[in-house]
Amino acid sequence: MNRVSTQFLKIALILIGLPVLALCIFLVPEIAKFAVESFPNIPYLNYFVFVYMYVTAMPFYIALFQAFKLLSYIDKNKAFSELSVRALKNIKNCALTISILYVLGMPFFYFMAELDDAPGIIVIGLIIIFASMVIAVFAAVLQRLLKNAIDIKSENDLTV
Repeated sequence: MNRVSTQFLKIALILIGLPVLALCIFLVPEIAKFAVESFPNIPYLNYFVFVYMYVTAMPFYIALFQAFKLLSYIDKNKAFSELSVRALKNIKNCALTISILYVLGMPFFYFMAELDDAPGIIVIGLIIIFASMVIAVFAAVLQRLLKNAIDIKSENDLTV
C-alpha cells in the first residue's frame, strides 16, 4: 500500500512540473516580448527576462527532483536517514531561493503592472513569494523533526 501512495505522489510531482514547463516554453517568450515593447529604450531586456524567468524555474525543478528522491527513499525504507534530511534541506534552500529571486524581481513586476494597469501581476508575484516561503518553513520543520527522530532512533539502537 505504501508503494502505491508514493507512486501516486510521484505522478503528482510530474503533473506539477508539466504546467511550469509549458509556462516556460510558451509564456516566457510572450513576457519578454511585452517587456521589450513596454521598455524599448532598455537594451537586452528580452535576454534579462529570459534569464531571470528560467533561473527562477531552475530551483523549482531542483526541488521537484529532491521531492522525487525523497519519495524514492520512502519506497526503499530509508525515510529515516540522512539522505532524507539532505533532500528536505535542499527543498528548503530551493524554496528560499525562489522567494529571494521573486522579491528581487518585484520592482520589475511593479513597473509591468503600472504600464499594463494590471495589479494582478503584483499579486501573482506575492503569491509565489509567500507560497515558496510556506514550503521553505514546512520543509525546515520536517527536516528538524526528521533529524530529531533519527537521533532518537540511533540512541535507541545503541541502548538495545
